[in-house]
Amino acid sequence: MKTYVQPGNTITLTAPYAVASGDGLLVGSIFGVASGTAALGEAVEAALVGVFDLTKVGSQAWTAGAKVYWDNTNKRCTTVATDNTLIGVATEAVASGAGDTIGRVRLNAAF
Repeated sequence: MKTYVQPGNTITLTAPYAVASGDGLLVGSIFGVASGTAALGEAVEAALVGVFDLTKVGSQAWTAGAKVYWDNTNKRCTTVATDNTLIGVATEAVASGAGDTIGRVRLNAAF
């Protein structure tokens, strides 16, 4: 069809801040995971769907299936909804230790 552009699993975004491969980024209402390194204002390919190990708030326990939000101020995931953007769900439980700073998230790709 004439209007088809691409599958949409990944898209090219303009980095709103410096990102490294595997970092989360939020552009407007679009959340993705960077597939490469980009400086502020540079183009970066971002995955919109899939399961990723992302930086999370330490000392915050997660349960499998818990809603996960992006804290764009601190550039990390959290289960706190207030002032944050819903990005997906936790696929595994994570302990609440201060060193437990990685959580597995299935992105929802919805806006």
